[in-house]
Amino acid sequence: MPEPKSAFDATYPCDFYEPAELFEPEQMYTIPEIGRLLQGLEPDADVDPDTEAVLVDWAVPWVMVHADEMVVAEPLTEDGPGYYGVAEHAVPDDEADAATDESA
Repeated sequence: MPEPKSAFDATYPCDFYEPAELFEPEQMYTIPEIGRLLQGLEPDADVDPDTEAVLVDWAVPWVMVHADEMVVAEPLTEDGPGYYGVAEHAVPDDEADAATDESA
């Protein structure tokens, strides 16, 4: 049920990360991992199933909105999840250079 804004002590801007801010440039993530990252958690944080369902509900539209800044990979196994990462063109040059230096 909708509530009037006056019912809340405060409201905040609805700011979300950009893929280049959220992802490590050389890593790929599953939807549940993206949901955790969007909430400031580690990708492998232990969350209960109900919380994970909410995180996935947030992550799916976020991925769709940012699809032009992302890449997708096929699952590693036939029944495994897909993986998503930041596209090279979406990473600022200084971050891309640092990621290349680290992997060398």
